[in-house]
Amino acid sequence: MSLEYLFERLARLEQRIRDAVESRRAADPNPDDPFRGLYLSNETIDALLEGHREPFPPFTDSVPDGRLHPLAQRVGLTGVDIELLLVALAPDLDSRFEQFYGYLNDDVTRRRATAGLALRLCGVSEASAAGRARLDADAPLITCGLLTMEDEERPFLSRTLRVPDRVVNHLLGDDRLAPELAGCARLGTRVTDVAGTDRLARAIRGQVGLVYLKEHPGGGAEELGVAALTGAGFPALVVDAARWQAESGQGELIGSLVREALLRGAGLVLGPVDDWPRLEKLAHPAVPLIVHGTGAWDPRWSAIPPLQLDALPLSVAGRVALWRSHLDGGLAPDVDPGEATAHFVLGPGQIARAAKAASVTALADGGPVRTSHLRAGARSQNAAGLQRLARRIEPAVGWSDLVLPAGVLSLLDELAARARYRDQVLDEWRMRPGGGRGRGVTGLFAGDSGTGKTMSAEVIAASLGLDLYTVNLATVVDKYVGETEKNLERIFTEAAGVNGVLLFDEADAIFGKRSEVRDAHDRYANIESAYLLQRMETFDGIAVLATNLRANLDEAFTRRLDVIVDFPLPDVELRRQLWDRCLGARMPRAGDLDLGFLAEAFELAGGHIRSAAVTGAYLAAEAGRPVAMTDLVGAVAREYRKLGRLCLDREFGPYLAMVTEG
Repeated sequence: MSLEYLFERLARLEQRIRDAVESRRAADPNPDDPFRGLYLSNETIDALLEGHREPFPPFTDSVPDGRLHPLAQRVGLTGVDIELLLVALAPDLDSRFEQFYGYLNDDVTRRRATAGLALRLCGVSEASAAGRARLDADAPLITCGLLTMEDEERPFLSRTLRVPDRVVNHLLGDDRLAPELAGCARLGTRVTDVAGTDRLARAIRGQVGLVYLKEHPGGGAEELGVAALTGAGFPALVVDAARWQAESGQGELIGSLVREALLRGAGLVLGPVDDWPRLEKLAHPAVPLIVHGTGAWDPRWSAIPPLQLDALPLSVAGRVALWRSHLDGGLAPDVDPGEATAHFVLGPGQIARAAKAASVTALADGGPVRTSHLRAGARSQNAAGLQRLARRIEPAVGWSDLVLPAGVLSLLDELAARARYRDQVLDEWRMRPGGGRGRGVTGLFAGDSGTGKTMSAEVIAASLGLDLYTVNLATVVDKYVGETEKNLERIFTEAAGVNGVLLFDEADAIFGKRSEVRDAHDRYANIESAYLLQRMETFDGIAVLATNLRANLDEAFTRRLDVIVDFPLPDVELRRQLWDRCLGARMPRAGDLDLGFLAEAFELAGGHIRSAAVTGAYLAAEAGRPVAMTDLVGAVAREYRKLGRLCLDREFGPYLAMVTEG
């Protein structure tokens, strides 16, 4: 219908041009001149001086149809605007109009309509101020990017009119995005109805033009904006703010975004924003604008006050329903997606992508989607920013690999349970404390080196299906005042968007006690500690602080910790189990191994036992035989030397000779 109407209007314009050509020929002093349009003769100048050029009668029917009709309504085009647009559009739809316009312009090189010719063809005098105003810089045709005027160095009436290719293609039925927007914009797809969709859709239908959504972790502000626009009858054009602001020709992109939204009758969803976006230039009465970010609205962003709403996380039931809908029956019967992913903080869009990743992995494994697939898909949504600040570890150990006292294991299990059930306790049961505190789960692991602190953090991450991120102190501590706090802020900010366990090893280096201020160094050290105390209050992730020197930590930190686990040195029975576990089931063992003696004689932590077992394995491999007592005793002696301990007779007993010979 749109194309039929356009070409019907083009036929009417062609008839108007026929009349113009006949009128031109009737007054032409040299109708047979073969060089017409290449020069001006004396006779032609005389004829121009003697004649008086009148506009043609205006069109009586200026009601557009097809795609042109809704576009004209959204932009606010008058009948004259529509006729001007059609005159400028004609050469892009029918190449004959190039010759027509070249003839009427009396210049074969100028094959598009000029402003003066377009006004005359529309029945408007060239001297009409109202008519010329329809082509001014602030006119709807120009500001909305539907028409451009070229040759600005020429007088107004001889400037060329051009319709951008994107507008031409849209009127011809092409629904592809403008090429210049491909890197920063896409068409939004409604994933689900997020909490608050109906309220926001009602506001948009009520002509609320600017909305700001503050996104909470797992909130899905973008999905909320898309769902609300769709519910209000608008397609959604989603704009990546970071890519948009990084583009060099941002001013031109703003015009393209507004024009694209007007062509489609769409609303804009822009975000996440964290600095001063150019919202004023994106404002248009016919284009609802939804901006989202993680911070508070900044009044500098726009003189128009927005409707401010919170994009809250999905409920447990909502998450489960979303997982099941995207998995589309591919879930194993015994798998509960709510239980498997309860501790993951994911928005609706992230769940959709995670479900797709889980389905693909399950397809490769040749079976239904299981818990491991769900958790791997959820982890695939982690941003890579934290990996630049911390070392990512994929857990490869489980609870069975820990050799610790029952009391320690119980506390570790409690820490994992807090992470697993915090949505139920803090959200459903409303046990969240006030004061703007976060939803984070934090634990302190204190004990001597080698007692299993780091391995325990890895086990907790594995039990939750999360990755472990070990903070590198070299990327945090800085000698310049204030830089350490900035580095920590970057880590906490990145960690808030990652489903993982954050491990601060050697935590006493940055979470140390505040001291009496004796000089400027003490003052700034105390400021650093005070900042950390405040930041830990608002942290929403899972963090473990590991230290060998618990006494060096500020007491104010311990109040903010959920679980404190003291890792003792293993007793004899635990050491025997550690020796057996570290040697493993695949290493061949000689008949003279006496693990009881090793556990009884040598008071070593688990990490040192592990190191000695590995050294003994290398010695046995070099000798080409199963690992024997000689290898392990020699390995213990080497470990003693690393620790700076003496090899005493009473400890090595009958095996001292092996040490001496080694």
